[in-house]
Parts: sequence; C-alpha cells; structure tokens
Amino acid sequence: MTEEIRTLKQWVEESHSIVFFGGAGVSTESGIPDFRSVDGLYHQQYDYPPETILSHSFYLRNPKEFYRFYRNKMLYLDAQPNAAHKKLAEWEAQGKLAAVVTQNIDGLHQKAGSKNVLELHGSVLRNHCQKCGAFYGVEAVSQSEGVPKCPKCGGTIKPDVVLYEEGLDEDVISRSVAAIRRADMLIIGGTSLTVYPAAGLVNYYRGHRLVVINKTNLGSGADLTITAPIGEVMAQL
Repeated sequence: MTEEIRTLKQWVEESHSIVFFGGAGVSTESGIPDFRSVDGLYHQQYDYPPETILSHSFYLRNPKEFYRFYRNKMLYLDAQPNAAHKKLAEWEAQGKLAAVVTQNIDGLHQKAGSKNVLELHGSVLRNHCQKCGAFYGVEAVSQSEGVPKCPKCGGTIKPDVVLYEEGLDEDVISRSVAAIRRADMLIIGGTSLTVYPAAGLVNYYRGHRLVVINKTNLGSGADLTITAPIGEVMAQL
C-alpha cells in the first residue's frame, strides 16, 4: 500500500459525508469502453461520428440509425460492478458516503447496492414513451428492432439519457450541488473533468479533502492525487 493510499484510507475513516464524483473510468474496469480512450468509441469508424449520432438533432432526423448504434454500442447489460462500485456501496451502508454523482449511464452503482445515485446523464435502464409518457425498462429497446414503439399508443420509446444538445436534469443538478457543498470529503474518480456542465460541479466543494483518482495525472490541484485505476485503488481500502 502506497503512502497516498494510506492517507486516503485514513481520510475515509475520519469522514462522515463523502461524495464520490465519477466518470467513464469507473466503468471501464467492468468492460464498458470509455468514449475518449484510445480504444473507445470515439476512435472507431462509423458512417457518422458518435458525437453526431448521439445528438438530439440526429435522433430526430435519423432515429433508425440512432437506435442501431445505441443498441450496438451503448448497451452493456451483462456488465457487473467492479471493486469501485462495491466499495462505494459499502461506504454508503456504513453511513460514510452521502451520494454518488456519476456521469455514467450504465446503472452499475445501483447494481452494486448504492441507493443515493445522482445520474447526471441519465440511465439506459429507464425509457419512456414520448407520446403518452409510459415508462419502460431497457428490454423495450434492447429486445426491439428499428425504432421502438409504445404498445399502448404507438409513440416512440426514448432512452432517458442526456444526448448532445440536451440539457441536464435541473433536479439532479441541484441535488448534486447540495451534496457536494455539504461533503466533508470529495473523491473524483475515473473522469478527465472535461465534460461540462457536469465537471463544473466540482467547484461547489468547500472542504479541504479533495481527492482525484485517475489513470492519468490531471494536474488538478487536488489535496491528494492518486494516479492509478480507480478499482485497483478502491480494492485496497
């Protein structure tokens, strides 16, 4: 165990209102590719760039192609929680962790047992009919072909994920800000902090135990920086 991890372990033991802010790097160790990694979706070749396909305007203009890409590249329903997800759920059960704020849409935090998960970009597990508002699980999309339609009214079933050109949910944002402001420790893991407005939430932290755990050194000015995979670090705590 390194000195940095020993310090992190001590801080966790002394804290009672930890907030974890996580990105794609939390899920890569569960086999879900990071959009911006060398082998991620952004470096593969498609008829359209992923940023274009995953935009609101493309969804409206070419829904069939959107859903073809979405099913092939966005749904990893067999993925399982890794050491990071499990440790966070354990801390919450112990009363140490106040909230998980995540940019991920895979639902792995909940699968690991976390309850207070604030999903900034939504979840592939939730879907709704745009016409009548009926709720559907992921199977309504994953097990359908073409554009999924509501059996009740014939409307299009849309995933509750935030596409490019769409705004974040205001309630999720306000709850995330409140949790981060109250936190006595903020751990940022598996994110490059380049996606806004989500990355800007870190600025609301008022404490003095800001920890960054990432495979690459972000030069973040954190109180503690650990350059290593998040699951590898959390497994030692």
